[in-house]
Amino acid sequence: MRNDVDRRLGAWGEAMAAQWLMQHGYEVLEHHLTFREGEIDLLARKGRVLAVVEVKLRTGSFASGREAVTRRKQERIRMAMGRYLAQHPEMDSYYISFDVCQITAPQGMQTKRPGVMYLENAFY
Repeated sequence: MRNDVDRRLGAWGEAMAAQWLMQHGYEVLEHHLTFREGEIDLLARKGRVLAVVEVKLRTGSFASGREAVTRRKQERIRMAMGRYLAQHPEMDSYYISFDVCQITAPQGMQTKRPGVMYLENAFY
């Protein structure tokens, strides 16, 4: 179980990613969707694309965000998106992009200018 500091840091990272998405023309539709199958950090739309965004916050020199999204994690995200689409058939005609947004913040929430690396279609 994650402690409160980790939860706050994770929420801060998701907020940074959401801000980046909006600055780049995306409309953020959902934050932190949780299903039995898995969870989706952010769901955003740009044109006819639905971006399923996995946010990875890095405070040190760990593996890249993309490397941290294991095959198991990818499968859980895909299953969660399947559940979302079953509940929202109006979204069925959108192209689905599974993206990773890595936020680099060496000083955690005190970081003045967090780095953002956004990978579209990071996995399928």
